[in-house]
Amino acid sequence: MLLRTFGPSLGVTALGLAFAAWQWGWEAFGIVLILTVLEISLSFDNAVVNAGILKRMNAFWQRVFLTVGILIAVFGMRLVFPVVIVAISAEVGPVEAVRLALDEPERYENLVTDAHPAIAAFGGMFLLMIFLDFILEDRDIKWLTWLERPLARLGRIDMLSVCLALVALLATALAFAGHAHVSTGHADTTTTVLLSGVAGLITYLVVGGLSGYFEDRIEAEEEHEHEEAERARAEGRPVAALAGKAAFFLFLYLEVLDASFSFDGVIGAFAVTNHIFWMALGLGIGALYVRSLTVHLVRQGTLDDYVYLEHGAHYAIGALAAILLITIRHQISELVTGLIGVALITASFLASVRRNRALEARERHRKAEVTSGA
Repeated sequence: MLLRTFGPSLGVTALGLAFAAWQWGWEAFGIVLILTVLEISLSFDNAVVNAGILKRMNAFWQRVFLTVGILIAVFGMRLVFPVVIVAISAEVGPVEAVRLALDEPERYENLVTDAHPAIAAFGGMFLLMIFLDFILEDRDIKWLTWLERPLARLGRIDMLSVCLALVALLATALAFAGHAHVSTGHADTTTTVLLSGVAGLITYLVVGGLSGYFEDRIEAEEEHEHEEAERARAEGRPVAALAGKAAFFLFLYLEVLDASFSFDGVIGAFAVTNHIFWMALGLGIGALYVRSLTVHLVRQGTLDDYVYLEHGAHYAIGALAAILLITIRHQISELVTGLIGVALITASFLASVRRNRALEARERHRKAEVTSGA
């Protein structure tokens, strides 16, 4: 069952890593592997959310999401979107950006280096908002309780995440943008950093607004279809899974959610590398695993028990946001950046394993006491 679900992803992984090593060397192999792990980890909660919504749809709409949706997710967000970001930031066309990356790598590298302050400010603010909205929410399960509990209390203040993000943007512009690292040395990019950072914040708020809009429409349509289902039961007719307008809005909602989850992986990848082909390869492989995990969760009907993994992924997002803002002025090794995220996610995974073992031991002890008492 697992091989059937994850087999295609494993095959693509082997081919992709082999191609990276053959075409660009072992450095590319390492970066692509790190990006794959990073994408899977950052999108783990995406798979869980997708599975929870997908199981409410009928077989037709599930196939649409897993076929049309995968094309949008892999080719649209992970392959085309990074090229578009470079093209807009470097002020060249998407086709020209790809041509330069293939034929004039030195010029392409200079363009990306000059565009990096804008990319870093946009991406850093987007990722920072994801991290802040997560860490300031009061959650039932907390990993680092000494940190998350007081922050959850502060999170009761309205719009605190936006205020903190704007303060971080202003501090970044004052500390780093005046001497930003560009291909010719250093330059004053304060205006660029401020405008790009605000654009990143607006993008996050727009994506969140669209998600909320579709969620509201889904609730209205589901209420309508629930009434139809009640009438069907009363008349003795079979009740179908969501297949009408509600299923359509669920599909749109899933695509918006998937795009929003893709943003953090794509933008976070710029903190690891500026090479659009390494980026596309690593993120594309990771996206296939996310889809495979979604299918697995739907077929099994259960969600994963590693409860701290979502926390680790969001801490990795926060670290990537900080690194992106710092790299406006200071260069940080790509491998160091990638390994920080992987280390945080691995730590959260191990903490989840320890928690599960402790709960199992406690349950066995309780059962032993009950048995001995009887």
